[in-house]
Amino acid sequence: MKSFRFLMFLAFAAPLVAQPVSNAPREGALIDTVSVTGTGRVRLQPDRFSFTVGVQTQAPTVEEAVNENNARVAAVAAALKKAGALPEEIQTSGFSIYPQQDYSQGRLPRLLGYQVSNNVTVTKKQIGEAGKLLQAAIAAGVNTSSGLSFSVSDPVRGRDQGLRAAFDDARAKATLLAAAAGRTLGQALAISEGSQPYAPPRPMRGAGQAMAMKAEVSEVPVESGTDELTFTVSVVFALR
Repeated sequence: MKSFRFLMFLAFAAPLVAQPVSNAPREGALIDTVSVTGTGRVRLQPDRFSFTVGVQTQAPTVEEAVNENNARVAAVAAALKKAGALPEEIQTSGFSIYPQQDYSQGRLPRLLGYQVSNNVTVTKKQIGEAGKLLQAAIAAGVNTSSGLSFSVSDPVRGRDQGLRAAFDDARAKATLLAAAAGRTLGQALAISEGSQPYAPPRPMRGAGQAMAMKAEVSEVPVESGTDELTFTVSVVFALR
């Protein structure tokens, strides 16, 4: 009888002494976190430029206006190629025909003639050739321009530096928030890259004025400056 009671005592006591003691969080337990977004900026030298120039002509008939315009635009394209622009770097970007009408003195519109416009856009990576190509286009007979802009052709340039700067910015924000809450910052639990970096083309001021020059034209001075690319990352940190 004593032996049976001793065995019963061991059976009830065993679960009490067999459970290990651990402070580790159970699987699936909630972890306090802080989510932040960091921004990193990198300045790069532009390596691509683009400008649009055009020819406007007027004549009493459509045929005359178009034929004159075609001849002058062909001369502009030939001058651009001679100055170093490749055929694939020259693109027709607009063609229009507008009737010119007289609405004076409250009469019915009177047709005066037609205006034809043809625009050519040049995009090239060699920044140093922008001024020379503009000079060639102006000398060949263009009389309108819609601007000159600079851009970075490959946004991957500066990516590593930009992403590191964005993560450092996120960690600094998270550290500040954790300290404000009386906590300390733990490890990064999740990281996601934000929108792709983008630097909009920057127009050169004053390049949109009409170019009605018949005299000898000097090379247009061009300064490209730098572009700023912006990178963002979102990070979730654990709080201790």
